[in-house]
Amino acid sequence: MAEKIQVVCPHCTATNRVERERLADQPKCGKCKGALFHSGPVDLTAESFEKNISNNEIPVIIDFWAPWCGPCKMMAPIFHQAAAHLEPNFRLGKVNTEAEPMIARQFGIQSIPTTVLLKKGKEIARQIGAMDLHTLVSWARSHS
Repeated sequence: MAEKIQVVCPHCTATNRVERERLADQPKCGKCKGALFHSGPVDLTAESFEKNISNNEIPVIIDFWAPWCGPCKMMAPIFHQAAAHLEPNFRLGKVNTEAEPMIARQFGIQSIPTTVLLKKGKEIARQIGAMDLHTLVSWARSHS
């Protein structure tokens, strides 16, 4: 029997069960019918953050950033490109620390950009500062 894992929909936050070997087959959400992976990061808010880090059984990579941060602006397109390389084996999410200060405090974010890799809701790795695409993808894969 094929192993099924939970994947949170980036559109409606419904939790879907997907066969692991079918992740790359462009699965759709059972509730809203949106694509479960769309080659881009998910904007996480107080309402969606906990569900995404707790219910996704794939690793979640979070980019903590702020709109006024120069290095964050530099890394934004790189983080977006990384999704194309890392999905469907990872979920990428962005947390605006200005809009979501409680999440930033929960993770002790003191410098941005900060990238955090979570597995089953637990922090596995953290990188402070901007990364280029190769470094980000390598970093993610080496810690999964």
